[in-house]
Amino acid sequence: MGTMTKLRRDPAALLGLLLTGLLFLAAILAPFLALHDPEPVSLGEKLLSSGKEYPLGTDSLGRCLYSRLLFGARITLRYSLTVLAITLAIGVSLGLLAGYYGGAVDNLIMRLVDIVLAFPNLVLVLVVIGVMGPGLLNAVLALALVSWVGYARMVRGLVLSIKETEYIAAARVCGSRGPVLLWRHIVPNILPPVAVLATLDLGKLILAIATLSFLGLGAQPPLPEWGAMINEARPFMQTAPRLMVLPGAAIALTVLGFNLLGDGLRDALDPQGYSGSTAAGVEPPPAAAVLKGGGFD
Repeated sequence: MGTMTKLRRDPAALLGLLLTGLLFLAAILAPFLALHDPEPVSLGEKLLSSGKEYPLGTDSLGRCLYSRLLFGARITLRYSLTVLAITLAIGVSLGLLAGYYGGAVDNLIMRLVDIVLAFPNLVLVLVVIGVMGPGLLNAVLALALVSWVGYARMVRGLVLSIKETEYIAAARVCGSRGPVLLWRHIVPNILPPVAVLATLDLGKLILAIATLSFLGLGAQPPLPEWGAMINEARPFMQTAPRLMVLPGAAIALTVLGFNLLGDGLRDALDPQGYSGSTAAGVEPPPAAAVLKGGGFD
């Protein structure tokens, strides 16, 4: 049974797919769907209620809330995907090296992992941003520096398990060695758990970026980032609660969507039903077993 077929039979996964699909559509089509430029200030139109020109009203500086939410989706998705890409590049590469070559390479990489894990993630992120200064780019780099360790540990464990299978032994007998053995026979079998963890982590990263922006350490005015929008709306929580509720709801629904989709992928890619590995003679470890302790917390 294919992965998409399993996802279609899971209502929660379908809801997650719908929510994440809407996020991607909003991010891609924001310039076409937005009714106004999200950044210019118009104090004469501040705190307007919903109307034909401003479907969700305006904020304290007269900017269209609807347009800012749409462009906020683009900013949120762009920077969270950037963090995830850097994290995967570092974590998966180091995990492959540690698990495959072992010995001194494994010891060196795992000691580096231990050093990063010795500090609470949020504290380390705050320290890095404190040194580099506030801003979305610095927040991306700080988050990537602490997020890769979960992937390195997970991939290392997967590689150590897979390379001891009879399938890998047979590949060695047939002449596969070094990078060919690694990329042709091992890497394809670690992709499903990595995809699951990446999907789950994307929601966490979106929440982390919004948190840093809320604290003034991520997006800086006038960027329409959801966390920054909540921070700007704090003085108007009583008089115009929609300024906080709407971006907060956008964050909550987005994180919920990625969590539901990640859970659905985990069930769909379970090795008991994953034909890609069993057809090749490999039974990789269950995704649920290797996802513990991974990602950004």
